[in-house]
This record gives sequence, structure tokens and C-alpha cells, in this order.
Amino acid sequence: MRSEMTTAIERALSEFVSALVKADGGEIYVVSATADDVHLHLTGTCAGCPGATMTRERLLEPAVHGVAPKATLKVTTGWRVPDGATKID
Repeated sequence: MRSEMTTAIERALSEFVSALVKADGGEIYVVSATADDVHLHLTGTCAGCPGATMTRERLLEPAVHGVAPKATLKVTTGWRVPDGATKID
């Protein structure tokens, strides 16, 4: 069963961020999400991209903090998607 926080974060990323990341050939996955900690994973062309830091600061942090203002955000990149991660469409 998905928590309300996970659902809210997935919705925020889907509505506001996913299309922009996809436009650059990337994909976003939610690895885990609570009110205190959110772990996202970027893959596709985002894997190892130097612009991933800007994506984090300008897109991901505002979207996550709009739902979970006190959450610590962890963003990883790479071709391998962590087990159990949910793709954001």
C-alpha cells in the first residue's frame, strides 16, 4: 500500500517535472518517499549528465518541497534503476 506522501510526491513530479525531464531524454523514478526523506533516481540521458545538479535544484527540489517542505532530497543517477522504484510518467 502506497502512503499518501508517496502518492502526493509522485503526483507533483508527474504534473510539473516529468515532461521537462522527458523532453531531454531522461526519466524519473521514486525510490522511496516519506515526509522526512525522498529518494529519486534519474536515468536515460540524465545518467551522469552534468546538468543533473541544475535539474535537482530548479525542478526536483521545488516540486518535492511543495509537498514535503521539510524532506531531505536524495537524487541518484545511473542506467540501473534501483529495485522497487516507481517510474513517473
